[in-house]
Amino acid sequence: MRRKGIWKEFTGWAGLEGQWLRRKHFSHETLAQIAERIRQSERDHTGELVVAVEAVTPAHVSGSEQRALEVFGRLRVWDTPLNTGVLLYLALDRHHIEIIADRGIAAPDDLWAQVCERLQAALREKQYAAGILAAVDDIEAILKTRSAPLPSGAGHVNDLPDEPVLL
Repeated sequence: MRRKGIWKEFTGWAGLEGQWLRRKHFSHETLAQIAERIRQSERDHTGELVVAVEAVTPAHVSGSEQRALEVFGRLRVWDTPLNTGVLLYLALDRHHIEIIADRGIAAPDDLWAQVCERLQAALREKQYAAGILAAVDDIEAILKTRSAPLPSGAGHVNDLPDEPVLL
């Protein structure tokens, strides 16, 4: 099957487009808003969310899912005491979104797919900040019901950084 937009990858336009999208839509203010939303929402459960935004996918990567798994490992999203890390990965040059959840999150794939579809629709409408903030809210709603609750009287321990990672 021929992938849509393969000419962009072949000519290098996809990489330029990814860099442009990152500069335009991921300002310091937007990144701070996302970080604060993650910080606030992680107080009620043991789940940990990491947002990674990649402007240009490395040439050695054949697919976005493979790259998301690689980023999941490199950013050590798996490294939480209860295995409750979740990665929201955006490949701007490929217009692709992946969510990778560690084994401590008991959520079916269709829930993650719904989050990706809503975020993809927002991105198509050029609502990057609002779309990602809504996706964070959606993921956190899933984590509230699908990850272990905080033990009574215990405070949230932040095991992973809340600030989005720009790759």
